[in-house]
Amino acid sequence: MSQTRLAIDVGGTFTDVFVFDENTGEIFVTKTSSTPSNPERGILDGIEKAQLNGEDIKVFSHGTTVGTNALIERKLPKTALITTLGFRDVPEIRRGTKEDIWDTYKDTAKPYIKRRDRFEINERIDYEGNVITGIDEEEVRQLARTLKERCTESIAVCLMNAYVNGENEAKVKAIIQEELPDVYVCISSEVLPEIFEHERMSTTIINAVLGPIMTKYINKLEGEMKQKGYEEDILVLHSGGGVMTSSTVPRYAARLASSGIAAGAIASKHIAKLCGFNNAIGLDMGGTSTDISLMFDGDIRITKDWSIEYGHPIGFPSIEILTIGAGGGSLAWIDEGGSLRNGPQSAGAVPGPACYQRGGTEPTNSDANLVLGRLGVNLLDGSMKLDKEKAQEAVRKIATRFNYSIEDAANAIIEVANANMSDAVRLISVRRGYDPRDFALVAFGGAGPLHGAHLAKDMDIPTIIIPPHPGVAAAMGCLLVDVRHDISRTYVKKVEDVSIEELENEFIDMQKEAEELLLEEGIGENTSTLMRYIDLRYKGQWRSLAVPASDKLESLDEMLEAFHQEHEREFSFSDRNQSVEIFGLRVTAIGTVPKPEFPKYGPTGSLEEAEKEVRDVYFDGKFVPTKVYNREKIPVLSEIQGPAIVDQLDTTTVIPPGFIAKVDVYKNIIISVEK
Repeated sequence: MSQTRLAIDVGGTFTDVFVFDENTGEIFVTKTSSTPSNPERGILDGIEKAQLNGEDIKVFSHGTTVGTNALIERKLPKTALITTLGFRDVPEIRRGTKEDIWDTYKDTAKPYIKRRDRFEINERIDYEGNVITGIDEEEVRQLARTLKERCTESIAVCLMNAYVNGENEAKVKAIIQEELPDVYVCISSEVLPEIFEHERMSTTIINAVLGPIMTKYINKLEGEMKQKGYEEDILVLHSGGGVMTSSTVPRYAARLASSGIAAGAIASKHIAKLCGFNNAIGLDMGGTSTDISLMFDGDIRITKDWSIEYGHPIGFPSIEILTIGAGGGSLAWIDEGGSLRNGPQSAGAVPGPACYQRGGTEPTNSDANLVLGRLGVNLLDGSMKLDKEKAQEAVRKIATRFNYSIEDAANAIIEVANANMSDAVRLISVRRGYDPRDFALVAFGGAGPLHGAHLAKDMDIPTIIIPPHPGVAAAMGCLLVDVRHDISRTYVKKVEDVSIEELENEFIDMQKEAEELLLEEGIGENTSTLMRYIDLRYKGQWRSLAVPASDKLESLDEMLEAFHQEHEREFSFSDRNQSVEIFGLRVTAIGTVPKPEFPKYGPTGSLEEAEKEVRDVYFDGKFVPTKVYNREKIPVLSEIQGPAIVDQLDTTTVIPPGFIAKVDVYKNIIISVEK
């Protein structure tokens, strides 16, 4: 019987492959180039590189940037919107806000459906769900014929107040499917039955534009995998930190808009818990950007306020991830005021940093790290040679402008990059009421371990964790998730006016829907869990907070107290004399998927055998002789005194002076300030 678990994270530049053999406990990692024009090709190349057949694979789970790239690049199918008379321009009106209120020249991204492809029909449902004006069947059929003539491939239906009664939407969908059986159709009352027309319409539109893309992608991948002999479900990571099978991908395609980004946060959570930490900040630093996530008391923060492009929100619950333009290829530059900046501009893979010898001439973080000796001239086990002289030439541009030495200029570049990341960490922690000193920092990605210790020092974070395979940690995260679905419903009523029996019936109805979704995924009752949440807010507030609800409601007193406490932590105030109202109900359905148990290792060899060389590395204003170790040869339970550098295939770890690193039985490097 096959016992191999395969996880693949499809990124914009590389496709990361993580293979775990349950029989032997062996882990194999590799990378292949991504193929944006044919995304499944990169996956198949990775499987071939791992020398796997379909029959060898027990579980195949993956995250993908297919949806993300489609939205950013606007490579979308011909899509139409059908809405209520008078609401055609909601996608333009939005909330009337700007990402940067001070930049009068920067426009919000244009709607995914052009105005000429948005159509109105005469219908009306009031706020209580009463049908005031029903559907004119002939009007809808005529519209369907028009859409056919326009070669429409996908249709989003979002009628006003459909969140409280989806009857009219359901009728429109039925008529459209009769007239256009080959066209993808989704309606807002099925996608996101929640109040606020802009958020509901935006989510439905994104679901419609991604539906055909993700369906075609997953169907093609399934066909390719079957030819290889893999007959099980293909699991796809979604924004909420769970996976869905191919059968539900078409229904909730918008959930895959941040599929690849969520994997790193999942890996960070698992690694931190493995090391005994329930509070952790994840730092996933790659070549172009850094993704930062937060886990508190064993749970990753979830948000419903997110988007791929500002102004086009997606209302599904998503892991809260803050992304900034800071990576190995981020460019150092000088603004009009004469200040040194770092990112978000990036050299990318081509031409890349100057030291890559691919035509890049501007200074990047990678060039600065090479000048400082923190990066060696040999990467990827010697298969990639870096040019230190070209790195120095690039950094000299900054040095000349500020009359610095090259080394001081390189150090300044890194300090600005670290300051940018520190600001981002504060946004996701301090701004949310969390003290970074109570957290461990999990640093991964190709560049995370290079910067992790210095960033932690800036933030007074006491512990840094470097996983065994930092460069492919996001791929590993794909193996560590369960099937998850989130059902939501708008329910606005003051707490004192709520009937517990009515509320319980609402939850029971939602749970039935959740259970049906799990059954479609092949999840039985014995391996499923249903969790209830109530969104509460003080009367008159705009924002609400989700509070766990009991399996059988008898009273709301405990939930009210939990709400006051959470409000105090999140916003630094609470008012128990203020009237509280329910804003919405949620049910999260979890289908447990067996996860790999990673093996523990015993010490073998000696630390001296792992030592590669001694080179001068710049710390605290001077070059210091620093030992460089080969990570694969470092024995478990070893202690490494800083300063030190640890090299491996997919990253380099920097242990500054005054820090000490220990290798645990799972081969994680745990760095802390020397006592």
